[in-house]
Amino acid sequence: MPDLILKKYHSFLLLEKSLSKNTIEAYERDLEKLLTYLADAKITYKDASLEHLRDFLIDLHDLGIHPRSQARIISGVKSFYRFLQYDEHLEEDPTELLEMPKIGKRLPEVLSVEEINNIVAAIDLSQNEGQRNRAIIETLYGSGLRVSELINLKISNIYVDEGFMKVDGKGSKQRLVPLSDESLKQIKLWLLNRNGLTIKRGQEDFLFLNRRGSQLTRVMIFMITKSLAEQAGIKKNISPHTFRHSFATHLLEGGANLRAIQQMLGHESILTTEIYTHMDVEFLRDTILRFHPSNNPNVSHDTND
Repeated sequence: MPDLILKKYHSFLLLEKSLSKNTIEAYERDLEKLLTYLADAKITYKDASLEHLRDFLIDLHDLGIHPRSQARIISGVKSFYRFLQYDEHLEEDPTELLEMPKIGKRLPEVLSVEEINNIVAAIDLSQNEGQRNRAIIETLYGSGLRVSELINLKISNIYVDEGFMKVDGKGSKQRLVPLSDESLKQIKLWLLNRNGLTIKRGQEDFLFLNRRGSQLTRVMIFMITKSLAEQAGIKKNISPHTFRHSFATHLLEGGANLRAIQQMLGHESILTTEIYTHMDVEFLRDTILRFHPSNNPNVSHDTND
């Protein structure tokens, strides 16, 4: 898109709409999400149809983005296309019939970065299971895993030097998922503690074990996350999926590519494109390193070291 169009749109929001600086910045960030989505699909903003925009909205839904956040993004998109029509760049507005998401639908809670910090701070590293729980939280939040994927993680599928792990997702489909630097650090520390366990036969390759040397269960992960949230004074209804949902939401709000997030989460969609399927794995790792709060020196939650 020509920079001139973006500059004129900025002036339109500032002068014609009299919006605040923060609101304008939010509109422009949301517009960037759409433009990136369209670029991935090799569609220009002028050629985008109502169906393309509906597909974009479906992508937001598939990522687990809260309906209120979806509505804010679509509001920004509608504003941009109204400007294009107003400034005679387009004859018709493709967003005219684009429906807003239903706010009433209840989706999982999202934790703020501060709440994540508080949960990490609640972990007692002096306890036998403390370092294990720290690694569990970092892996859930740092890579957006499902609880079933977490409990089935195998040491042999973690590639420390490359910063990736191989995850067995739904339908026995495997995918490569980037590991943040903080996740890798906490997993390495847990492995040192894990070496002191008496591990039961057949459980040797599972990453996360209980104190008896057996694979953790889904129920145990639910109990760990609930307990830590309570200790942190968080009143929200927390489950392991809350960390997955927060992972996706924080990356999206930080400006990460929708397709990259979708691939990392292992979502399937009839709208998945070839460029999405064959996305370079190094780009996925770079997305986490650049956009995830764990890797932002200004938003550190390493409170127990």
